[in-house]
Amino acid sequence: MAKSSIVCGLDIGSSSIKILVAKTLGPGQTEALYVGQRPSVGIRRGVVVDTEEAAKCVTAVVHDAELASGTKIGGLYVSIGGSHIFCTMSHGLVSVSRADGSISEEDVSRVLQAAKTISLSSNKEIIDIYPREFVVDGEGGVKDAIGMRGVRLEAEVIIVAGFAPYLKNLEQVIFKSDLEIFDRLPCAISGAAAALTPQQKELGVALLDIGAGTTSLSVYQEGDLLHLAVLPVGSGNITNDIAIGLRIDVEVAERIKIERGSCAFKGTDKKIKIESSSKKNLPAVFSQRAVSRIIQDRVIEIFELVNKELKKIDKTAKLPSGIVLSGGGAKLPGIEELAKKEFRMSTRLSSPAGISNLDQDPSLVNVCGLALMGIEEKQSWSQNSPRFPGSTGFWERVKRMIKVFVP
Repeated sequence: MAKSSIVCGLDIGSSSIKILVAKTLGPGQTEALYVGQRPSVGIRRGVVVDTEEAAKCVTAVVHDAELASGTKIGGLYVSIGGSHIFCTMSHGLVSVSRADGSISEEDVSRVLQAAKTISLSSNKEIIDIYPREFVVDGEGGVKDAIGMRGVRLEAEVIIVAGFAPYLKNLEQVIFKSDLEIFDRLPCAISGAAAALTPQQKELGVALLDIGAGTTSLSVYQEGDLLHLAVLPVGSGNITNDIAIGLRIDVEVAERIKIERGSCAFKGTDKKIKIESSSKKNLPAVFSQRAVSRIIQDRVIEIFELVNKELKKIDKTAKLPSGIVLSGGGAKLPGIEELAKKEFRMSTRLSSPAGISNLDQDPSLVNVCGLALMGIEEKQSWSQNSPRFPGSTGFWERVKRMIKVFVP
């Protein structure tokens, strides 16, 4: 890229709103100018429930970023969360328009538009479309159809959609903060840009993002999105379980989870005491074994729900590159070993890649991915060659065609 470019990613989560301002220094060189966060207000299980309060929170975190980075922020790449997000397969079919049978970009645009024309239930809205393959005269597995010859062109795509009122609430929050949305991306998609390698996506891999209110799953194979799901459970449920099991305040339960939490009990089972922040409450006295058992039971429950999603696409214990864990909930000690046992696949903890000056914290993966995708998008426009992050050549052009048709 001829000159530097600055982008901003905003990850709106159930427990915190994270922001990252990043600057490109050259091809493949990007550094973080500022990364920060504030506790979420007006957000519940990944969705906006109070636009006024959420807008105040976004305005505050953006103001912090502007002061610290010395940059005026006008627009953002924003994450979409919540268990209302779902995916469905769709099929498009058109006849090749040219007399010589040569497939043009216009034909590809028309078949993608045909695939997008599906009947969704009331109040559902398409977020994005992800092509899987093209079929030319009955021959499938085609990635680049432009220039090929045929009579009939088909497309197999994955449509990602969500509950329209929730999506509208998110837009209102950004607009009330006097900002522009450059693009909106599901957490499971944005996180993949920072946590997964092209080789992993080609062989077959799943990204499991454990947030406070939800757990997002995205599965990739042959370089493309295969499945996406958002489950209505997260690390906040672990905190609640500890609070109920030990009969203590949620605030103290969160401290216990962070300071003493583990998915596996090791060592001696001694009693531990943690003082309450309120003088009115007695200290919490608990057994390390009891806390580990509570945490393990809830994490296993989350993994069982994930395995049900993998079973839907016949990928249970069948992903060569295994499971990659991200999100704040993935920082629990022992979670990698437990995941390896429950999924019967290789498992590793992710860290944000592609941007320097960032802590190796799995909770920053989503906001890092948003910034990376924004940088790629800006690069594509500056070079006047429409592209999309995570893809190359033909698929980059296809992605831009889709953007024309997605509201």
